[in-house]
Amino acid sequence: MSTTAELFATACDTGDHVLLAIDTAIGTTVALGAAGRVHVAVSDDPRGHAEAIGSLLDEVFRAADAAPSRVSGVVAGIGPGPFTGLRVGIAAAHAFALGRGVPLLPVPGHAAVALDACEGGATGPLRVVQDARRRELFVTEFAGLDDAGLPVVSAGPLLVARSEYVEEGGDLWPERIPGAALVRLAVRSLEAGRPFADDRALYLRAPDVAQPGAPKRVST
Repeated sequence: MSTTAELFATACDTGDHVLLAIDTAIGTTVALGAAGRVHVAVSDDPRGHAEAIGSLLDEVFRAADAAPSRVSGVVAGIGPGPFTGLRVGIAAAHAFALGRGVPLLPVPGHAAVALDACEGGATGPLRVVQDARRRELFVTEFAGLDDAGLPVVSAGPLLVARSEYVEEGGDLWPERIPGAALVRLAVRSLEAGRPFADDRALYLRAPDVAQPGAPKRVST
């Protein structure tokens, strides 16, 4: 099975920016915005993030006919998402930004989902709901778009037990984080002079690593 599940392009006013976006919160998404287009390559494999990223990067640069040296910023999808998957994409974004000497632009993935929904005609409050495993959900509430065309968070992101979740009409369950929307968010934030999210992964729970206990006392 190929790691690349899909490759496509959409129109996007990127201005003078050439932005690379990487997200591994749900599957693996890589997008490159340049010259008024965003080229997106995705893999829906929920576990093979590290194996997929390299080939997806090759796909978008080849499709855009652009060299990595043209990238002016790297958009890192910071979640929320599971620890094991999310850290792969963030590490890759950090490595690319450091290697090229360009800014890292952290963006929450749920904001990209909300942007797509609002631009697709969704009105009023909406919630992005994502499977967090362990009978839990990641939930972020949005009030709509502001005057810069950026989603306004009204609550979250939160970790919610499935047993406590009550479905609402505006709930969105993304199958992947939309790479083109990550690029649009970054472009609008840059153009409007808005701050980006903190460079901190939104795991919302402690990683599955047991802290070592105190050494046992040895009796003689």
